[in-house]
Amino acid sequence: MSKKPTRKRPTQRDDNLILRNKKAFHEFEILERLECGIELTGTEVKSLRNRKVNFGQAFALVRGGELFLLGLHIAPYEMGNRLNHDPDRRRRLLAHRREIHKLAQRTEQRGLTLVPLRLYWKDGRCKVELGVARGKQLHDKREVKRERDLKRQVEREARAR
Repeated sequence: MSKKPTRKRPTQRDDNLILRNKKAFHEFEILERLECGIELTGTEVKSLRNRKVNFGQAFALVRGGELFLLGLHIAPYEMGNRLNHDPDRRRRLLAHRREIHKLAQRTEQRGLTLVPLRLYWKDGRCKVELGVARGKQLHDKREVKRERDLKRQVEREARAR
């Protein structure tokens, strides 16, 4: 008998995941997602394997027909030498020209921005999931929190029965 493939639960740890931007989901409403490659140096890759990375205030922008990621902090590699990388440098993202053009048009609209959502490994290469996002107002954040609390309360009552 062949084993049926099991579906991963969202709570399980994904070994390929390097970092998830939880703050982005709180601060922004994600309208669209896009997977991009990222241009890295050797010591940056080693730091990513050690998960020495921080999104901080990271965002992406289109300049001159190219897509760049700014604000991503990749700590210098501990075993690196004098040729170690700059931790806060601007990193080029790899995407098709038509995707970049589409993102440029979307971000020109008022209130839309590109935020990194996840950093992960795919087939031995580092990928970034970008989200076209609109900033949430304070009342929107409160409403989401209220809905989440209500859902938890309903689940607790269902378990208690």
